Amino acid sequence: MSDREIDQQLVERVQRGDKQAFGLLVSKYQRKLNRLLARMIRDPAEVEDVAQEAFIKAYRALPSFRGESAFYTWLYRIGINTAKNYLVSKGRRAPTTTEIEAEDAEQYDSGELLRDQDTPERLMHTRQIGETVNAAMEALPEELRTAIVLREIEGLSYDEIAEAMGCPIGTVRSRIFRAREAIAERLRPLLDIAPDKRW
Repeated sequence: MSDREIDQQLVERVQRGDKQAFGLLVSKYQRKLNRLLARMIRDPAEVEDVAQEAFIKAYRALPSFRGESAFYTWLYRIGINTAKNYLVSKGRRAPTTTEIEAEDAEQYDSGELLRDQDTPERLMHTRQIGETVNAAMEALPEELRTAIVLREIEGLSYDEIAEAMGCPIGTVRSRIFRAREAIAERLRPLLDIAPDKRW
């Protein structure tokens, strides 16, 4: 049985009044939704609040969910819209600092095996690349950033992203292309790639 079929069965159980089934869906997708929202909202406490609000909205809307899309695509769309509404209500957009992510990436990248094999210069270069990618992503307009996160971090297909973002697939392809180009442009000096070369 596929993941989508399992989710659909859980949704149907919720629609019949089984609250535990919704708890299973929350457990399954909470981390993924939090990761997605953390790209838009920096404060972890706010991410938790917005994720909780998105799950509440999803729970209330589940009676009308017909299964035309995958549950997680539908949930991500609710999450994205909830985050956008939250940011607008606070009169701001996502902050541009990535200190927490950079620190987490540094700790992850400096595991025992890597410490023994990599030189300090190489580790510093890897860290610079990570920070440059994070900074490039933060500088992207919200639509481009959301599209690239859904594709590269969450692993959604173009069809699923189009559904989650509520736009045509051609728009998704364009946004992802433009996002990749913007990131590549920032990385070229670090990787010594000529401006006229593609990679």
